[in-house]
Amino acid sequence: RARERRARFVGKNGACNVAHKNIREQGRFLQDVFTTLVDLKWPHTLLIFTMSFLCSWLLFGMVWWLIAFAHGDLDHSTRLQRDPGEGAAGAPAGFVPCVTSIHSFTSAFLFSIEVQVTIGFGGRMVTEECPAAILVLIVQNIVGLVINAIMLGCIFMKTSQAHRRAETLIFSKHAVIALREGKLCFMLRVGDLRKSMIISATIRMQVVKKTASLEGEVVPLNQIDIQMENPVGGNSIFLVSPLIIYHVIDKNSPLYDISPLNLHHHEDLEIIVILEGVVETTGITTQARTSYLADEILWGQRFVPIVAEEDGRYSVDYSKFGNTVKVPTPSCTARQLEEDKSIM
Repeated sequence: RARERRARFVGKNGACNVAHKNIREQGRFLQDVFTTLVDLKWPHTLLIFTMSFLCSWLLFGMVWWLIAFAHGDLDHSTRLQRDPGEGAAGAPAGFVPCVTSIHSFTSAFLFSIEVQVTIGFGGRMVTEECPAAILVLIVQNIVGLVINAIMLGCIFMKTSQAHRRAETLIFSKHAVIALREGKLCFMLRVGDLRKSMIISATIRMQVVKKTASLEGEVVPLNQIDIQMENPVGGNSIFLVSPLIIYHVIDKNSPLYDISPLNLHHHEDLEIIVILEGVVETTGITTQARTSYLADEILWGQRFVPIVAEEDGRYSVDYSKFGNTVKVPTPSCTARQLEEDKSIM
């Protein structure tokens, strides 16, 4: 009976398939409120964005109403509504309110909005009668500026997160194993759909599989770095056009004893590819990830060329980005191939 396919550690879209459960120190998230807000989903962020302003308006609206109530502005405003000829500016003659034209909580709430968002319709204003009202005016302006800075900064960071740029960094759907320079190599193709470049781009690969130590310790997700080669040399790549990145399967490779016959029996094998670099237009570091399971590795195939010279410039045909062709490849492990060469 066929074994059940293992769960991915990293999805094809780069998302990490890890669920964090039973976290007891939830308070640590509140120590970094800004990052917590940025990491929230959009509906939650917009809800917090709306409630932060609405709650602050209601809170200071209540404060303005209490100031007017304590000073007696509400009583005089009620009297003026009954007898409009008593005086000007919303009060009887000789009476100066703390805030003009406040006669209910609704008007106090509207004044709170005018203060915090600096609309200033002109119907309500703070007078020199109450020093407490002037102090509340200063405090509300400062609080409003802080809320604006945090909320707008949060929205900006969410819209300019680095993983958004990674959406246009693409990897081939399948990886291949074939001969290159007489050696078996694990190969994949990577490309960038945008014209703006990824500066200082580096790429690395890891094998994630279940292992057991000599002492019997089982490591369910052992991450093993594997040596990678590319046409430029080293881990740095110049990603102007799609590149084929390859790993030479030698005696130090975790793929050294894998053959086409037993490749698809390695259900616990997963190869993760990580591309990092600095976005040229924003200066933000971005990271794109993908992974390949055993059944996504094609033995004895090679990627077709997709770059051609046309009218004095190089043209890239992305319709053939993941296309492969069969090539003659030994049906043996890299170990057996080296042993055969040493015998010859």
